[in-house]
Amino acid sequence: MSRLRNALGARDAHITTLRAVIFLLVIGCGALWFGWQNAPKDLTISIPPDLRTGSTQKWWEKPPSAVYAFTTYVWQQINRWPANGEADYKRNLYAYSPFLTPACQVELEEDYRARKRRNELDRRERSIFEIPGRGFSNDPSGPGSVEIVSRDEWVVNLDLAVLETYAGTPIRDVYMRFPMSVVRAEDDPEGNPWGMKINCLARSAQRLEIPGQEED
Repeated sequence: MSRLRNALGARDAHITTLRAVIFLLVIGCGALWFGWQNAPKDLTISIPPDLRTGSTQKWWEKPPSAVYAFTTYVWQQINRWPANGEADYKRNLYAYSPFLTPACQVELEEDYRARKRRNELDRRERSIFEIPGRGFSNDPSGPGSVEIVSRDEWVVNLDLAVLETYAGTPIRDVYMRFPMSVVRAEDDPEGNPWGMKINCLARSAQRLEIPGQEED
């Protein structure tokens, strides 16, 4: 009789232990599910284009090459007026507003209104593009350089050719350096997957004299 009682007691103790283990597993699974639900759905990491020697970086770092590529693309598109600057410039400011800081948006809209008052936009076509041989550079003092102001701010020196025509007649063909201010902006990953915004010019743009290019 005592052996049977001991066996039943051991069985009940084992069942209690299993119930406790199951309860702890349920709590653990719930905690894992909660952590999984609150984990970021997307994580954008900028990788330098040259991976022949590998790359090691913190996930939040923006490589200078990525900052340069973003700035070149957005600034080039804003200044692309294929048919009529009065319509094209205004449309670009709206289309690329997610890539501009509010202050820069206001500044460019004022530039648009000033140009329109001076009749500088109607039937004017404009395009800007990289000067051959003066793209991105790791040289901090060279063309295409990216000055790192802080972890969240950069100054990108864009050396660009500016070509403008009026009613099909060339009226401007110059080389310019645009020192663009760029800041980190991770607030709208859907509308701005780059995680950066242009903050307009950090300094005044300057005209470049490139003898070799002008001869070509």
